[in-house]
Amino acid sequence: MNIWFIMIMAGVITYGIRLSFIIIFGNKNISDTVRRALNYVPPAVLTAIIFPELFLNGGSLEVSLTNMRLIAGILAALVAWRTKNVVLTILVGMGILITLQWLL
Repeated sequence: MNIWFIMIMAGVITYGIRLSFIIIFGNKNISDTVRRALNYVPPAVLTAIIFPELFLNGGSLEVSLTNMRLIAGILAALVAWRTKNVVLTILVGMGILITLQWLL
């Protein structure tokens, strides 16, 4: 029963946080400067999540050809750049990573 309570409360809190921004800023005009700055939030968050996984191994920086995650990430970035297809990028990146882990 506790796990259900925790899950429901997490959903309520998440919904409340998102709703609060809509209520507070929903009828206010946001300046063009803030609007332009907000365009950089998703790439910054995604970079903050992905880069440590690619470049850090066991807490230390590893930029070499033995870093399978880095190789898979670079190849996935190339696929993303060429195709602009998110699903294909994820599939190729994971496929390369799994293949490299299996081979090495």
